[in-house]
Amino acid sequence: MKSALLLGGTQFVGKRLVQLLLDEGVEVTIATRGMTPDSFGNQVTRLIINREDAASLDLAFKDKEWDVVFDQSCYSSQEALDALQYLKGKVKKYLFTSSQAVYDFGSNHPEESFNPLVFNPALKSRKEYIGYVGYQEAKRAAEAILFQNADVPVVSVRFPIIIGKDDYTNRLKFHVEHVKEGRSMFIEHPAFRYSFIDSKEAASFLLTMAKSDYHGPINPGSEDDISLSELNGFIEDLIGTKAILREDGDPSPYNLPGSWSVNTSLAQSMGFTFTALEDLLKNLILHYAKNV
Repeated sequence: MKSALLLGGTQFVGKRLVQLLLDEGVEVTIATRGMTPDSFGNQVTRLIINREDAASLDLAFKDKEWDVVFDQSCYSSQEALDALQYLKGKVKKYLFTSSQAVYDFGSNHPEESFNPLVFNPALKSRKEYIGYVGYQEAKRAAEAILFQNADVPVVSVRFPIIIGKDDYTNRLKFHVEHVKEGRSMFIEHPAFRYSFIDSKEAASFLLTMAKSDYHGPINPGSEDDISLSELNGFIEDLIGTKAILREDGDPSPYNLPGSWSVNTSLAQSMGFTFTALEDLLKNLILHYAKNV
């Protein structure tokens, strides 16, 4: 891999991936709306696109080629179709940042739990996908468009919840702060279980998959999952303060309609290892507790 195009790439995992690619001597092009500054200076080429304006992709990608495209900003079936159209003949491999959200709510889903080759996607814009259910349909439909229509190998990386010190969503931080400061929380379903992955390992996994011969969907992440009740208990043990749970408390940002966790056996069988969930959470909880 000598050149890579990132659709997105200026936040969170994207920034980490750009740096990993640069460290390997890859020529990197970032295609975004140009609204979020980055720190890469003249190390990268920048293109301006709007995923909701197909003409902008046509203009930006004209007369250009890359070995791999990392699609991190696709949130609709129409955007996936537009990307395929205007990158046709310009890339050799397509890495799609997907989500465990493609699976029905539940725990320990293997890749076979959702088959994009048999899913019938409706063409919609991102504004037509509302809430968590909309997000689920958007990722399913985008995968279906890519796997059913691409003429290059496609890898769909179905990430679980990504966490790290650079996590701008602050969802785990919310729990740590509320426990340490004695602020009440509302957890609607304490028994629902979720999978996680470290942000550094998420970026590294994307790079490794781009260099591999694998194509198809794959679940990365820490092997175990955890319930919100267990998560709060873990925070309590590390901080030494009891969580206050009340119906009128601040709603947890992890209040989802159901469990979402994945089976990572395929990735493990390919030689991938991820930080144990307990170690990952412990390091972050102590980091957040120290900086509250």
